[in-house]
Amino acid sequence: MNKEPPVRRVTANLPAKLLKEACQVSGGGITETLVEGLTLVKRRAAAGKAAKLRGRLKLAIDLETSRERTGR
Repeated sequence: MNKEPPVRRVTANLPAKLLKEACQVSGGGITETLVEGLTLVKRRAAAGKAAKLRGRLKLAIDLETSRERTGR
């Protein structure tokens, strides 16, 4: 069975200079660069959502226990 996530083929009009520079920075091709950019957009949204929760979560954490390291 194919375990890869579904892929959606898209057509987009992108500024050539921006695309070229982004590919150079990422070190990948067009697809890899676009996937990396979309992933960063998704992370930014998640970080913004987490920032809105700042100070609203009540956590009961024993700092001494959480700082203990188990033998690895």
